[in-house]
Amino acid sequence: AFGNCTSLTSIKIPDSVTSIDDYAFSGCISLTSIMIPNRVTEIGGYAFENCTCLTSITIPDSVTEVSDSAFIGCTSLTAINVAIENQYYASANGVLYNKDKTTIIYYPVGKKDKNYKIPDGVTSIGEYAFDGCTSLTSITIPNSVTSIGEYAFYGCTSLTSISIPNSVTEIGDSAFSGCTSLTTINVAIENQYYASANGVLYNKDKTELIRYPDGKKDKNYTIIDGVTSVGRLAFYGCTSFTSVTIPNSVTEIGSSAFRNCTSLTNITIPNSVTSVDSCAFMGCTSLTSITIPDSVTYIGAYALGYSRIISLSEIEKIEGFKIYCCAGTAGEKYAKDYGFTYELLDKPTLSKVTDVKLGGRAA
Repeated sequence: AFGNCTSLTSIKIPDSVTSIDDYAFSGCISLTSIMIPNRVTEIGGYAFENCTCLTSITIPDSVTEVSDSAFIGCTSLTAINVAIENQYYASANGVLYNKDKTTIIYYPVGKKDKNYKIPDGVTSIGEYAFDGCTSLTSITIPNSVTSIGEYAFYGCTSLTSISIPNSVTEIGDSAFSGCTSLTTINVAIENQYYASANGVLYNKDKTELIRYPDGKKDKNYTIIDGVTSVGRLAFYGCTSFTSVTIPNSVTEIGSSAFRNCTSLTNITIPNSVTSVDSCAFMGCTSLTSITIPDSVTYIGAYALGYSRIISLSEIEKIEGFKIYCCAGTAGEKYAKDYGFTYELLDKPTLSKVTDVKLGGRAA
């Protein structure tokens, strides 16, 4: 209703309103004050997104539902207060929880504390719970937490390390994406679902690489033997390394696994790989060619040779990108379907992505 009203500084919502819809005040960058009447029951997704001057907000006792994304980008927000009579939500030190404080829903981005200890008794860290909290350098997760939601720590650019206790059984996609200073994800040895090796997050038996920390500065990385899957978004946005070696045990490269790895110039894909999922190498703008072995039977949409999605109808290609493949394979089909230059090889070969070509083929 008031989305992108950039001059709006304050508003008292009429008593007749019962719902604040999705994106209702999104982009109201001058909004410093808002009064929510006691008849409102729902606050929708991104309702106050990027209200960068909003410093505090009070949720009345009538509210029964608050979207996880309601306050994303409120960079001045230091406190979310909840009426004591509210039966669904509570706050402690300005942090939003469910009523019994077992789920942390949202930590205000504007809080300037460097360290935060999630209280004992919390069992769930909600989606977007710490999204964009750039001041935090340390977050302590208690041994009561069992689930970490999608994008839970997204964009926590000052966070340098994090420890996953043995109680955690579920970690959502992109939970640690955009944490550009994060060098280590540690997992308690007793955890039955996850493990870490050299600060990299894996499933327990280390057959799936789940997340490589954005802040690691290694130029070269070798995935450990025994891994069968490079998970969805596993290396998303990791801009430091130039080379990754994938062992002969890997069969699947997940969607967006290496997306926006802008410095990646060399990656060796073994003949064990059968599937390269959608957008797997999108945004790898330093890669100029790829050799697809005949072991690959599936290549997802925009997996190779694209730099970015501009709009639903416009997806930008990497200039001069070339595919080397065998006749009648998934590589040839992909090249034809998406209009890439390609060259047929005489026999199967290890797949290699690089910006260097030797003898007319990818090195």
